[in-house]
Amino acid sequence: MRKNSWPRDNYSGLGGGLYTGLGGGLYTGLGGGAYSGLDGGAYSGLGGGAYTGLGGGLHTGPGGGLYTGPGGALSTGPGGGLYTGPGGGLYTGPGGGLYTGPCPNPYRSNQPPAFILLPYLREMGMGGYADLLIQAGWQ
Repeated sequence: MRKNSWPRDNYSGLGGGLYTGLGGGLYTGLGGGAYSGLDGGAYSGLGGGAYTGLGGGLHTGPGGGLYTGPGGALSTGPGGGLYTGPGGGLYTGPGGGLYTGPCPNPYRSNQPPAFILLPYLREMGMGGYADLLIQAGWQ
């Protein structure tokens, strides 16, 4: 797993992608998925979820949060963020990005939270991806 990855499922309970407390995908505190400081999901500097450089959550190359190749967060293949099968970002079962229940191994991503990612996709001419994520129920 990448160093900086946060829960990105639709579970709102303890540790889930929509959980705002410690360890949650929308936690705004130190190291959280919506934290804008060093290593946070909303951090735009090196290693952050909103970083556009190598390995960052808004980087389109391998390892980046917007990579469309194998295993990438915008890939429709196995393990990809747009994959609807087991383990994928658009999978509704345990371990999937759209799963709403507790899971010992939730879907994780280095992408920034939706309030940063979706506008950025549109700004970069990737509005189709934003539309797909919204239609699928990604928050």
